Amino acid sequence: MQSSPDTLTGWLAKLESLHPKAIDMGLERVAEVKNRLDIRFECPVIIVGGTNGKGSTCAMLESILLQAGYRVGLYTSPHLLRFNERARVGGEAVADDALVAQLAAVEAQRREVSLTYFEYTTLAVMRLFSQAELDVVILEVGLGGRLDAVNIVDADVAIVTSVDIDHTEYLGSTREAIGFEKAGIFRSGRTAICGDPIPPASLVAYADKIGADLWLLGRDFNYSGDKQQWAYGGRSQRRHSLAYPGLRGANQLLNASAALAALEALRNRLPVGAQEVRSGLALVSLPGRFQVLPGRPAVILDVAHNPHATAALAQNLDNMGFFPYTYAVFGAMQDKDIDGVIAQIKGRVDHWCVTDLPLPRAARASLLVERLLAAGVQPGTDRDSECTVTPFDSPAAAYRNAISRAAENDRIVAFGSFVTVAGVIEARQSEILGGLH
Repeated sequence: MQSSPDTLTGWLAKLESLHPKAIDMGLERVAEVKNRLDIRFECPVIIVGGTNGKGSTCAMLESILLQAGYRVGLYTSPHLLRFNERARVGGEAVADDALVAQLAAVEAQRREVSLTYFEYTTLAVMRLFSQAELDVVILEVGLGGRLDAVNIVDADVAIVTSVDIDHTEYLGSTREAIGFEKAGIFRSGRTAICGDPIPPASLVAYADKIGADLWLLGRDFNYSGDKQQWAYGGRSQRRHSLAYPGLRGANQLLNASAALAALEALRNRLPVGAQEVRSGLALVSLPGRFQVLPGRPAVILDVAHNPHATAALAQNLDNMGFFPYTYAVFGAMQDKDIDGVIAQIKGRVDHWCVTDLPLPRAARASLLVERLLAAGVQPGTDRDSECTVTPFDSPAAAYRNAISRAAENDRIVAFGSFVTVAGVIEARQSEILGGLH
């Protein structure tokens, strides 16, 4: 029998090739191994799904609950730079050796069952959380909801942040079809929260059918605000004079309101004070979500990779004020709605630096050039022309080109796949290290 790896890097490389499909929707295999591992939670569990806003909502919940003194387990995906970002206990990324031990435990119990990379690692993190004496567990859905590996756990509170078109080959091509898949994380008799201002009828109908306690934005909870502060109003709880979340962007009050609705629903088990909410929102951080880096030219990182998220990014760029030129570092997966993404943002970009990505699923830079031309983007030849469109073989190369051409008062927005943003972060880190030597 082949020996198991002794490093996290070795394990992750092994998991890449264990299962014939990268994504294999369904719960039977993963639930069987969960039962063998005897994974169970005595503390409240919050599961967060949705097309966009999942990561931000999870980060806000974690930040507030940490401020309140609770021991929090947070599982998210994907990661930007290190796998360990996916599993946090008490606000800290879990160490390699702890993850290796849990991956070995899954291997010992899965026997003949084949698991995908995501299913395998989800089980490992869940087992770690089940043994970590936590006060609360927050789990982010990977894809969809109903058939996602995270859904093997019954959530005390399930949040669907937003419903829009993405992953159509797995979830369907309409908001109604996708809404049904997202609603699959709801449970009978438990709190189900929808933060989408226009919830699909399919989601509402599913919640009613199973007898979930559905909280809808605008009916059961809401928010209001001015330039200085904002307020949350729920079924029986009001929170006033709140700081705007540390995460920037037009949609963050929707995400924050859904998070506060979840905490209201759990207030008897996880009481949280007003100052802890204020501090948690003010201190929350999450790389790659309309993240504006210090320095000039302005550099904005955003993992917007579908039209819904890119529309929010475009609005956020508009709210930043005037910049003479905007450079885009853009890379995307070929199964995304690339035309829809471009349509939302093309009017805000003067110069495009499009990039290959080191994954089989990625769209080639040449395809991105083709789609930009089809969208009516007219490339010129230099900085003073109306537009340039230039292909590169890596996000780092695209970013270096943009930074070499941008003036101090310009801005660079790196967006699209997580891999695009990660590549730019790594390029900036090597730039900083290079400047130190």
